[in-house]
Amino acid sequence: MALAELGVVVLDCPDPDALAGFYAAVLGGTVEREQDGRWVDLKVPGGQALAFQRAEGYRAPRWPRAGSDGQQFHLDLTVPDLDAAQEGVLKLGATLLDAGEPGRSWRVYADPAGHPFCLCAC
Repeated sequence: MALAELGVVVLDCPDPDALAGFYAAVLGGTVEREQDGRWVDLKVPGGQALAFQRAEGYRAPRWPRAGSDGQQFHLDLTVPDLDAAQEGVLKLGATLLDAGEPGRSWRVYADPAGHPFCLCAC
């Protein structure tokens, strides 16, 4: 028996509205803002919700893992067409971190706040 259930994954960032908008464009869903602007929820259809919290003095994790600012976690997002998805996330402000060898089924990116995420061919 589990002691708890996962409520939401929360990403610290300097601008919750902007980062929620980025992931809404990537995943779909509905953005719900708190009045003070420090917290934004993204309700993803058929999936786990994401939340974004304003963090004063935010420092993006580094990739590849290095020192105390190394990758703390990442999201794996499955896509039917890796090249098309890459084009889309780059237009939305993502940065390609690691394309890997030709034919590899996943690539590593940073979102606009610097959090690493992977696009994985399904």
